[in-house]
Amino acid sequence: MSEPGSPTLDQLKVFVTVVDVGSFAGAARKLNRATSVISYSIGNLEAQLGLSLFDRESTRRPQLTQAGKAMLAEARTVISGLDGMRSKAKGLLQGLEAEIHIVLDVMLPADRVADALSAFREEFPTVALHLHMETLGAVTELVLNRRAVIGVSGPLDQTASGIEKIACGSVPMIPVAAPQHPLATAGRNDPGAGRNHTQLVLTDRSRLTEGRDFAVVSSRTWRLADLGAKYILLKAGIGWGNMPVPMIEEDIAQGRLVHLDMPDARGGEYGFDAIFRTDTPPGPAARWLIDRFETQGSLDEEGRPSGPGAN
Repeated sequence: MSEPGSPTLDQLKVFVTVVDVGSFAGAARKLNRATSVISYSIGNLEAQLGLSLFDRESTRRPQLTQAGKAMLAEARTVISGLDGMRSKAKGLLQGLEAEIHIVLDVMLPADRVADALSAFREEFPTVALHLHMETLGAVTELVLNRRAVIGVSGPLDQTASGIEKIACGSVPMIPVAAPQHPLATAGRNDPGAGRNHTQLVLTDRSRLTEGRDFAVVSSRTWRLADLGAKYILLKAGIGWGNMPVPMIEEDIAQGRLVHLDMPDARGGEYGFDAIFRTDTPPGPAARWLIDRFETQGSLDEEGRPSGPGAN
């Protein structure tokens, strides 16, 4: 043969079933067909491909040839792809989204992100999820610009109109610095001590809160658009700043960072809201994600007061 033919989906399913059950007769029983029909289907598949898929001479049970092993992987891929296509079509017929773009605030604890997205993947395997991570007003901006259908934002989205909000908890923020930093070695600091040292501050990449400062004490600041960069510089002893507790509690326990005692800069609660445009209500899968984040927030907030955000 110069070119292989085009096998049918039924032939591929018969082929995979024979391999899975280990015999032609077993495949016949599972597919509720005669054994001769199974043999005929395999023969036609081999003719279409121009390959021998089973070794019928050296053993009574069907054993895959090298070519058969290679074709088995391809057959499974084709069948799986078609099953996925049918499943997605069923979801669309039921109103399920084909894909979702979601934007999350970088302050959202990693365990909450992992919990929600892992559970989402199990609940909606056919929905493609596109994740964006942003800071401050940039979360709301992506939702307003329709680049994301839903978001989990920090306490800044009230500056924008046309946004619906659902409270979903908060994360505690505390001031920290490296052990060698003067504010750490001083123990309890006097009011205003933080103004004499460089404060590392997250900056907003959006225009929604351009020019506004949040929880900034020092007149000497380094502006950073990335929470990871702020974390690295804090551990290096370059300045002090507020950080979400879940991200740095192990560093404090291991002595890599110190919780600063500053009477005029104690941090606070950084609140989260699930947000979406009022003119674009979320579909079933997006609504499920919002409910998941809302439930997380309710569990996380037990016994913990809520307050203003902190940079």
